[in-house]
This record gives sequence, C-alpha cells and structure tokens, in this order.
Amino acid sequence: MIALLENDVTAAWRSQLEGVAKPQAVLMISAHWMTRGIGLTAQAHPPTIHDFGGFPRAMHEFQYPARGDAALCRRIEGLLAPRMIHQTDSWGFDHGCWSVLMKIFPKADVSVVQMSIDANLSAREHFAIGQALAPLRDEGVLILGSGNIVHNLRDVIRTDSAAPRDYAVRFGAAIRDAIERDDSGAVIGFEQLGQDMRNALPSTEHFLPLLYVLGARHPGDAASFSCDFVQYSSIDMTTLRLAAA
Repeated sequence: MIALLENDVTAAWRSQLEGVAKPQAVLMISAHWMTRGIGLTAQAHPPTIHDFGGFPRAMHEFQYPARGDAALCRRIEGLLAPRMIHQTDSWGFDHGCWSVLMKIFPKADVSVVQMSIDANLSAREHFAIGQALAPLRDEGVLILGSGNIVHNLRDVIRTDSAAPRDYAVRFGAAIRDAIERDDSGAVIGFEQLGQDMRNALPSTEHFLPLLYVLGARHPGDAASFSCDFVQYSSIDMTTLRLAAA
C-alpha cells in the first residue's frame, strides 16, 4: 500500500539521490523474482507486473513505463561471465521494483533492468555476484536492492501502533551493526543468528537483495540508514544507502 501513499518513508526514499547525479540506468534486484539461474528483463519496455491480490484497484491498474536497457544487459552478462545469464521476456517490473522506483523516479525517465535472484546459490555466492557488478557504479548505474531485513508475515499485526517483535529488534540491530562496521562476513553469515534469524526470516528471499548491495560496496563507502523502524510488528522498513564518504 505504500505505493499509493506519500509519507515519511516515501520522502526518505526520494531523498536518497539528493545531491547525486541522475543515473544513466538502474539495476534492480527484487525479492519477488526468484529463479533457477540468473534472469534479466530483456524487453525494450518491460511490463508492470501486479504480483499480488486483494488490494485497491489503483494498485492493480498502476503502470511504470520505464524503458529497458539492452546495453546494460550485455554489460551484466560480461561482468558475470562465465555464469549463464538468461535474458527473458517472461518477467517485467514486479511490485518490489516499481513500488520503490515510482517514488524515486516518478517520471519513469531512467532505464531499468531487473535481475532475478538465483535460488540455487548460497549467501556467499549472492554476495560475490554483487562484487562482480560493482564496476557498474562507476559507469552511471544505480544498483538497488528491494527487500526487508526482517520479513515475517505470520507475525504481522496490521495496526500502526503495533510494537516490534523482540526478535525483529535484535536481528535488525545485529545486521545494521555489521553493516556499519563493514563486516560483510557477519551479514553473509546471517543464518548463524539462530532463532532470531529463523523468526525474522521464515524464508530468506527478502533478505537476499541486501547481499548484492553489500557486495557492490566500494572501499570507504559510508553506510547511512533511514526509515529505521519495524512496521506491523514484524516488517523491517530500514533503507540503506552506501556512498562515498
């Protein structure tokens, strides 16, 4: 529903690029496209996917008409070689992608490629892909990951005043602390946080986009956090920005 709102969260998303040159393209890694192997949206104009049900009509009718980027697809293939990359027209911009981009680039005037998350890979392998993609940052490409540090729908309490679950507070704090210390090993090893991790992430797909972003971190990048709160008791809304200090 945040896609239909203007609030502190959407303002914080929009502010992430203040003082930064407009990127030439965006590479988006969304928790909502899990595949066997790595896929890229290859269309000149990828469709807007409404991968949900039961929401207001405006959500189902929304379109995000950003163009694709064939040159960026080829560049990603080169950076990730010899991994097999599949350019496909069977996907588009899912809600993990467009619900964020519509706030940051409301005119849809930046080309976008969405990359899938290979469900076969380990956390360290996801991180390594982010490392391989890091040169894109120096080529005018904004790398975005869309997911949640904590994502447990079973424990959701749908009131704005719901107190955060204890495990959500502890797990979120541990991950943010590791990021601030630039301790990528601790984030890659998130499953070692035991029961707090199992409660925070009954399934891990919403956490994995973070590993790509951290893999693309340049030496000396400062980490800044906004929207640092837990919504509905078990959804961590933290936004992380990595940029030169």
